[in-house]
Amino acid sequence: MANCLVIVESPAKVKTIKKFLGANYEVDASNGHVRDLPKSQMGIDVEHDFDPKYITIRGKGDILAKLRKEVKKADKIYLATDPDREGEAISWHLMKALKLDELKEKQVYRISFNEITKNAVKTSLKTPRDIDMDLVDAQQARRVLDRMVGYMISPLLWAKVKRGLSAGRVQSVALRLICDREEDINAFIPEEYWNLDAVLKQEGSKKTLTAKFHGDKNGRIAIHNKEELDEILKGLKKKEYQVEEVKNGERVKKAPIPFTTSTLQQEASKVLNFSTQKTMRLAQQLYEGVEVAGHGTVGLITYLRTDSTRIAEEADVAAREFIEKQYGSRYLANGEQNKKSNVKIQDAHEAIRPTDIALTPVIVKESLQRDLFRLYQLIWKRFAASRMQPAVYETTSVKVKAGNYFFTLSASKLQFDGFMSVYVQEEEKEENNVLLGNLEKGSILKLEKLENSQHFTQPPAHFTEASLVKAMEEQGIGRPSTYAPTITTIIARRYVAKENKNLYVTELGEVVNSMMKQSFPSIVDITFTANLEYLLDKVGDGTVQWKTVVKNFYPDLKEAVDKALVELESVTIADEVTDEICELCGRNMVIKYGPHGKFLACPGFPECKNTKPYLEKTGVPCPKCGKDVVIKKTKKGRIYYGCEANPECDFMSWQKPSTQKCPKCGSYMVEKGNKLLCSNEQCGYSTDK
Repeated sequence: MANCLVIVESPAKVKTIKKFLGANYEVDASNGHVRDLPKSQMGIDVEHDFDPKYITIRGKGDILAKLRKEVKKADKIYLATDPDREGEAISWHLMKALKLDELKEKQVYRISFNEITKNAVKTSLKTPRDIDMDLVDAQQARRVLDRMVGYMISPLLWAKVKRGLSAGRVQSVALRLICDREEDINAFIPEEYWNLDAVLKQEGSKKTLTAKFHGDKNGRIAIHNKEELDEILKGLKKKEYQVEEVKNGERVKKAPIPFTTSTLQQEASKVLNFSTQKTMRLAQQLYEGVEVAGHGTVGLITYLRTDSTRIAEEADVAAREFIEKQYGSRYLANGEQNKKSNVKIQDAHEAIRPTDIALTPVIVKESLQRDLFRLYQLIWKRFAASRMQPAVYETTSVKVKAGNYFFTLSASKLQFDGFMSVYVQEEEKEENNVLLGNLEKGSILKLEKLENSQHFTQPPAHFTEASLVKAMEEQGIGRPSTYAPTITTIIARRYVAKENKNLYVTELGEVVNSMMKQSFPSIVDITFTANLEYLLDKVGDGTVQWKTVVKNFYPDLKEAVDKALVELESVTIADEVTDEICELCGRNMVIKYGPHGKFLACPGFPECKNTKPYLEKTGVPCPKCGKDVVIKKTKKGRIYYGCEANPECDFMSWQKPSTQKCPKCGSYMVEKGNKLLCSNEQCGYSTDK
């Protein structure tokens, strides 16, 4: 028998795959990429057809030396890296670094599998192929474009804000999405509205029913203020509450579709409170293989980077047989749910699912660490649910007439749990009303009381990691493999702060975003970035040449950089001198910029190295003690307004306070866009600046 070498990129895979193969197979790992563009320069020969200059990554020399020895001993070499663009590129780089394409006496193959199971690995060995250069070129194009943006724009940002900044093709657009949302939130003006409920009783019943105010015969009426509420209450005085209409119906809740990378990250964030980075790290472990008691090392899920909801036929059949056996035929779905989307998807491989549905969460629980188990359970339940019948609710909606007005109440009861016997995506809202007895048209209800409450409309929610991933997917920005690293990067660079799941733009992020929008509008343009992603997909399809994309991109970028170089230099501002005196040498301290924003430094550096926090005064007296209100930042970089006398005075506000007082209640006002709002949420007074 021939000696065979299988090269994977991850050491964790080695253990899993070795178990499936015989003694004639040696399995070794490259530990990811072995070649890349150099860190010291852009590494792209612009003058000679944009050829990338690849070098061996530092620290990979020993790994390549070991692989060369293994190659010498083998007759057949199988490159078995991940089944995506990045994996294809790693295989190609291994081919070049190990000079496998020059070996005439050996057979070199590329194999790929969507799941690390015995059947999948053995099947791939029976059906080897050549390296897909279209996928390699798509990865090269992405790498070269990202390198151009990073290495051509970052020095400009560094020069402008002095130090520590950088730009990225996808990360800059993600930052813009967060900044645009922050602007929407800051410009949002709350509007007052009121709710009105009627607490009613059926004759002979002790329990009450709560009906919500709807409107009149012309349709729904929104209650905007106390005056409108009083007018309605006036019209309801001494009126009889009579059932006008009763409708019985059925509501069907469809089973969910299997996870893609994006939906897994979103659901793991909402349900398990995992960051996108943590979700991908744990999913990688589940894919590469974990030790399961009685089964050895097993790859528990299929490949984790995918935008497809497609399921292999044999997996679909196995799932349906399992569901029929465990839950009964009435729970088995008739057809298959398909994802509806206008966004182009690669559909390169299946949705994320368990490799063997018979390995239930109960079976593997004792073998997995807590978080690994929780993620596997989520994936398993979602896949099982996708092959089951919808849940069915019995619904009742009632319209109650009182004078010229109508109230409505509704209730629902789960009639058939269907897929919800396995998976509940979000907890069903508890029904306040339990319809007792038979409510019929003409029934008279007794009014116990009318309850009203004042509310204000809420601004758009801050992005969370989950909602940012969803927005990026909907806008076509990035791909499954880029969501987590993009978010990790903008948080690590302190452009964005994460507090209680929410993402807030920092002062540093605002500066970078503002400069990018001013000097490189196309780079941070959402449509442009989405179109570029589409072109990269076309490179992967083989319909567009990768250098064509790069050649069309580079001239516009070069022109923008050259123009920005002149403009940004012409507006370079000298360090701003302050009234703050350096206590070490007596000089006036100046404002400097660092990775975390502004700070005060002595201009006598390096002789005097004194620095201190910069507290920018707003010119507004503290509403509590009268001292100056200054601009401050949380530990994570989010801006707020506080008293300079802190900790003696605990005043703080997320919005900039105004010198004006509210004429309605006397509280201090805050600036919100071009409006002034009362800081007392119960008041709701607002006026133009």
